[in-house]
Amino acid sequence: MPNPNEKLADALDALKRLQDKGQRVFQSKELSRVHRERLLKNGFLQNVMKGWLISANPGEHAGDTTPWYASFREFCARYCNARFGDEWHLSPEQSLLLHAGHTVIPSQVIIYTPKGTNNTVELLYGTSLYDLKQPDMPPHDDLEQNDDLRLYATHAALLKVPEGFFQRYPVEAQVLLSAITDPSDLLRRLLAGGHSAIAGRLVGAFRRVGKEDIADEIISTMKAADYVIRETDPFEPERIFATIATAKSPTVGRLQALWASHRQTIIDIFPKSPGLPGDKDAYIKAVDEVYTADAYHSLSIEGYRVSPELVDQVRSGDWNPDNVKDHRDVRDALAARGYWQAFQTVKADVEKVIKGEEAGKLASSAHRAWYRELFQPCVTAGLIKAEALAGYRNNPVYIKTSQHVPPRFEAVRNAMPTLFELLSNEEEASVRAVLGHWLFGYVHPYPDGNGRVARFLMNLMLASGGYPWTVIRVEDRDRYMTALESASVKDDIQPFAEFLTEQVQRPVPELE
Repeated sequence: MPNPNEKLADALDALKRLQDKGQRVFQSKELSRVHRERLLKNGFLQNVMKGWLISANPGEHAGDTTPWYASFREFCARYCNARFGDEWHLSPEQSLLLHAGHTVIPSQVIIYTPKGTNNTVELLYGTSLYDLKQPDMPPHDDLEQNDDLRLYATHAALLKVPEGFFQRYPVEAQVLLSAITDPSDLLRRLLAGGHSAIAGRLVGAFRRVGKEDIADEIISTMKAADYVIRETDPFEPERIFATIATAKSPTVGRLQALWASHRQTIIDIFPKSPGLPGDKDAYIKAVDEVYTADAYHSLSIEGYRVSPELVDQVRSGDWNPDNVKDHRDVRDALAARGYWQAFQTVKADVEKVIKGEEAGKLASSAHRAWYRELFQPCVTAGLIKAEALAGYRNNPVYIKTSQHVPPRFEAVRNAMPTLFELLSNEEEASVRAVLGHWLFGYVHPYPDGNGRVARFLMNLMLASGGYPWTVIRVEDRDRYMTALESASVKDDIQPFAEFLTEQVQRPVPELE
């Protein structure tokens, strides 16, 4: 008779066959009852609702939202296909958000379908799915596929959303409108439906984001068809827009729009830059002296168990990897060694910046060296594969407990040059520091180490304005992460700007 380990291995083999097809979401009927119960008991599966399960990790803590958020869109697609066949699509508003690269997991997904019952299906962690009954499906050319989700096409959805969309999601609206280079698809739908009021709203929106040619073309064409157009601006009057280039991807457009909309808030909050230090040797000495505290707090924020003693041993060269006791100790010690190596590289770059080298341009290449130094000890020790040093990620990544899902890895290659271009073009060091840190983590370009590299980037940008090296304390982790979440999910940079303002003005923390 097979022992319990062999039985679990059989169940895992059945699960792997499904996962090898790219699935994270499963219907109960895809696994035998015995396998299903064994996998649930051992933490390899998690129930979503009756008849539906997702992959999980036995090592995850109770309440960890990561497996669900990683599976959320696949679940919505598979569940709707099973229930409604091909007669469903996301609401116009949620379709536009996805077209604009808005990757936040919504609290509720609204599905339009002729088979709907106007019913809410409660899901995990406060999320839900609402099926709104519609009399008919839209024309075929009004719909698009996106990772198995059925969406309204951008031009069709812009006619369907109310004015409130432009006020709730101004960044997304600007990204979408800025990407339109020809109004023909919009005009065809406006003329066919006689939508003069909607045309007036779109004209005002295009003009507000700097697309004067598109706005004028819509007015001229609608007037030629004998429609009277009353131009209205659907955006909030105080909203700040800067013209963004026609983007290579929605993520690039988002970065440009986010930067333009948030920079003034930071300028109003952050203390005035003291300017590049006169005594450059003293500045570098202060950076060197802050290392122990910075390494301890930065590594502790990421969940490594390091002590000030270990940090100092690594710094002095007294650390002996042969003396560590177990795998966890090895991991923590190698992380400390990598941090020491990376810190030395960043310190050398700080010295270049305070001597006048342009910070954004330097960081565009230097951040790769910081990343390599962070993980070189783990590669040498064989804990991770050498290809981990190659650079940007080539897989999806999810941030634990966050509703923000970083952009697809395909978008990272265009997003990162845009971020460093924005850093290079920005005049205010405070804006470079706050938005550089946040947006680096927002894109999450690396498979690991993004938080540490983002804090290095922040301090390089602070140095470019003469601000001191700033340590974010582990005891402030919850507020720090909440402020970043507010920026990424609620489009509110103020809490993060206020948090960093406080940290910059605090003395270096003492370690016991």
